[in-house]
Amino acid sequence: MLDLHVHLLGHNDREANRENIRAFLDEASKRKLKEIGFADHDYYWDQMNFPLIREVAEDYPHLAVRIGLEAEYRPNEEGRIRHLLEQFPFDFVIGSIHEIDGWIFDIPEEEYMHRKKEADELYSGYFDVVTRAARSGLFTTIGHFDLIKVFGVRPSTDILVLADEALTSVAEHGLVLEVNTNGRYKPVQEFYPEQRLMEEIQRRGINFTFGSDAHCAAVVGRDIDEARQLLRQIGVRSVVGFASLDKVSYPLD
Repeated sequence: MLDLHVHLLGHNDREANRENIRAFLDEASKRKLKEIGFADHDYYWDQMNFPLIREVAEDYPHLAVRIGLEAEYRPNEEGRIRHLLEQFPFDFVIGSIHEIDGWIFDIPEEEYMHRKKEADELYSGYFDVVTRAARSGLFTTIGHFDLIKVFGVRPSTDILVLADEALTSVAEHGLVLEVNTNGRYKPVQEFYPEQRLMEEIQRRGINFTFGSDAHCAAVVGRDIDEARQLLRQIGVRSVVGFASLDKVSYPLD
């Protein structure tokens, strides 16, 4: 299968050197992945080494090694992201939202604020930013679509209602949504997005991809097989990877 959300630099706690690149590609090979996509956070831009990834990838002809970027979407900062994307011929670009009006909501220190805020407003504010990201024209993929649930706070309004405009924008702009398995290892303890959203995404004909959100080599491909089985159970027959921003289809055998 494929894993199109791995972080070579982690949280900037290692270098983009040959040894570390090999560790990720060795794990991908061990798990028999067909495609792996490096997508470090854009705020570590100066530490990235895309040409070296391409060079090391030549030693892994059995593995499609893609280079992407996980760009933090903030309204009115589209120009900043566009400038980064002009610097390298990326295969894919993940648009992610970890902030609402400057509030970084997914770090452990902010869990208490999730309990203090009104849940429906919290979700509405989050999906409003997701909608704007989808309409920006900057991304191939929206990362961890319902990340706002990270600490297990749930809205009283139907999630399909709260996410409707964002899903409509994703579909209209031909974007891909990932099944991000890392949510299982957060307080919410489930994949992003939740199964009810997955079923709605399938109903709307939106493409899926997979991502472990690995911040170390040992986590590459984690739970991807289970995610594949889950998508098959809801009627999905293929997922997509990327090459030079074009979609590449993979059947869910």
